[in-house]
Amino acid sequence: MNRKGVSTLKVAATYIGTVVGAGFATGQELLQFFSKFGAMGLAGLLISTVMFILFGYIIMDLGKKLNARSHVEIILYSSGNQIGKVIDYIITIFLFGSFSAMIAGTGALFTQQLNLPGLMGNILMAFLTALTVLTGINGVINSISFVVPFLLAAVIGTSVFSIVNTPPDIARAAIITGGNGLMNNWFLSAVLYVSYNTVLSIAVLGPLGASAQNKKAIRNGSILGGLGLGIGSVMIYLALSGNASEIAGLEVPMIYVAGKISYFAQILYALVLTAEVYTTSVGALYGFAARITDIQKNPVKGRIVVATSTVAALMASQFGFSNLVKYWYPVEGYCGIILLVCLAYTTFSK
Repeated sequence: MNRKGVSTLKVAATYIGTVVGAGFATGQELLQFFSKFGAMGLAGLLISTVMFILFGYIIMDLGKKLNARSHVEIILYSSGNQIGKVIDYIITIFLFGSFSAMIAGTGALFTQQLNLPGLMGNILMAFLTALTVLTGINGVINSISFVVPFLLAAVIGTSVFSIVNTPPDIARAAIITGGNGLMNNWFLSAVLYVSYNTVLSIAVLGPLGASAQNKKAIRNGSILGGLGLGIGSVMIYLALSGNASEIAGLEVPMIYVAGKISYFAQILYALVLTAEVYTTSVGALYGFAARITDIQKNPVKGRIVVATSTVAALMASQFGFSNLVKYWYPVEGYCGIILLVCLAYTTFSK
């Protein structure tokens, strides 16, 4: 990061990298939140793209105004002390849950792709994440933004190949993917999708906005980031729709889709996916640890918090990746709706 601050492209890349992770790039999120609604799932994706642009801008703009070092300043400013404290607790808890889900996602990847014990992948991701977070916000931004171009290239390339060779069957995908009582409406599902991702990303987006070059970089970065998320989501959605019967029950469906191209493509996608899971894992742990202590000012306490949190998340990850996406994320989304309302109210009233 230079003296002038974070550029537009790095803002966009960090935004995308903070949101997309194990759930997105594996295909589990799109499968659980959109595929089951058939054609209306595409409408939901359009709405979520617009919301990502809007709320990404709101959060980073507030981060710039308040010179935020964590999500706390933004939460208290937009929600007030009483509601703000409740939202703060919710965000902190869910950041930990997301970190656990990323660790679980790596374990699922190791099991499905490498036929290795899932615990090996869990431990590796936990260790690399903790190591990166100890470098502070600069290390977090650089690590996240570096991986994003490779992820988008892998996702779009794999999806386009799949769409051309196995045309989407949206109606069949809706039948096979089944339902989830927590999400029984396509519009609600789209809102929940943005909501829980906002809960997870605000911990990084706030400080990112404070570090941005100017308001223009924040605005353009939000637009590019939101569009990147939308395009990537639609590509994965269509790819999964064409392979619905084969991917039903898989923890990492996009790995199967990549495998239909070639074994090399499957390995390449697995590597990129692991890197992207890592970036989201880093964002979640950083946000959680930064809420408890200032890692830069109190390095000794910071190391203790990071180490303790990592061990606890490693234990929680044993609940299983698809279960965390299916149940934990929607609950997180319902709680996060309060945050979206407060952010929107603050922006348009103040």
